[in-house]
Formats: sequence, C-alpha cells, structure tokens
Amino acid sequence: MNLYAIKAIYQFEMNRMRRTLLQSLVSPVISTSLYFVVFGAAIGSRMTEIDGVSYGAFIIPGLIMLMLLNESISNASFGIYMPKFTGTIYEVLSAPVSPTEIVIGYVGAAATKSVILGLLILLTAKIFVPYEVQHPVWMFGFLVLTALTFSLFGFIIGIWADGFEKLQIIPLMIVTPLAFLGGSFYSINMLPPLWQTVTLFNPVVYLISGFRWSFYGVADVHIAVSLAMTSVFLITCIGIVWWIFKTGYRLKP
Repeated sequence: MNLYAIKAIYQFEMNRMRRTLLQSLVSPVISTSLYFVVFGAAIGSRMTEIDGVSYGAFIIPGLIMLMLLNESISNASFGIYMPKFTGTIYEVLSAPVSPTEIVIGYVGAAATKSVILGLLILLTAKIFVPYEVQHPVWMFGFLVLTALTFSLFGFIIGIWADGFEKLQIIPLMIVTPLAFLGGSFYSINMLPPLWQTVTLFNPVVYLISGFRWSFYGVADVHIAVSLAMTSVFLITCIGIVWWIFKTGYRLKP
C-alpha cells in the first residue's frame, strides 16, 4: 500500500476544501439552517409530534441525510472529474499508484468533507431545535457509512460524466427527489398502505430511517434492514468502481 500516494491525493482534495470554505462549508450550513428555521421553529411549533418526537427534532436526521447525500456525491464527482477534464488523470494512472489507492485518496477526502459538514449541521441544529442523540456511536457510524457509500457513488458519476452538466443530472433529478420522498419530512407510516409499499422501493428510506433511529430510537424500518440495504449499495458501488478500473471505462482513450 503506497501511503504517500494516498496522502498526496487526500491532502490535495482537502486543500481544495480549505480554499473554498464559503462554498464547501458555509453555504450548505446556511441553506440547511433555513430549513430548521422554517420547518423546525416556525411550522414545527404548530404541528403535532411524530412517534413521540417533536416535528422540529424529527426532521433533523432527514435534513442532515439530504445534505450528506448531495455533498458526498458532489465532492467525489467533482474531485475525479477535474483531473479528467484537465488531462492530469493520465499522470495519476501512469504513476506507481494502484486503483485502490486512487479510490481511497479521492473517496476518503470526499467522505471526510461530508462527515465534517454533517457534524457542523448537527451542532447548528441545536441553535434552533432541541434534540437528543440516543445512540451517538450508531449515529456517527451511519454518518460515516453513508458518506463513504455516496462518495463512491459520486466517484462513479464523475468518471461517467463527460460534461459539467452531467455532474448535476443524477443528484438533482434522482437523488434529491428520492430524499424528499424518502421520509425526510415525515414518517412513511403516515402514508396510505399502497404508498407505504411503493416507498419501500426507495433506497433512501433505509438511510434516513436508520439514521433517525440512532437519534430517537424510532424508525420506519428495522435498523438491521437499514444497515443491510446500505451495505448492499456500498458493495455494489465498490463492484462498479472495480469494473471501471479493470476495463478502463471513460479513463483510457
């Protein structure tokens, strides 16, 4: 394992975040805080509790997960797309660096950024809505697992995309709608039986449900099912990344 190569890629990506703190950290925190103000403090105070949890506190895990999915994909996809766009990816591929080390460097940096941002939003939420975390270890574990999984997914998107507009298609047209329809602002148990069944085909439901369980001990699906579904998606992404480097898809002319 070439630790120096991993460190070089990782530090390069983390330095990019430091150069763009306003865009990387401040902007997502402010935009998510607006949700807390509107749905948590204003509307939430007028709504009944859900599963014994105040509405303002109930939506915190969903909002963090919504941000985490988008930021993980964005960080990882942009991180690998720019070397492709500038042509420096060929220098990385020709260097004595294995595909595993390349993925660890880029995906590790993207996941780290997302976890830092998730923790910052978690702290910011305290300003607007009181809440408790019943299972902090599980909460952090879910945060890291989700960040890694969707950073890998973003890495795949970054390799697949052949233009800047394609970097945004899947996050905007697929991931964000799935997050909104996956129980970010409500419990799926509030839906009619038919729509509850349909919603279970949404993979984001399992992420939000498991993450919410770590906060309040309540979930729409069993915690073991949430972990299993997240792990399946993670393994699928690993398999796709392995195939990309094996075949040279969109990496080699």
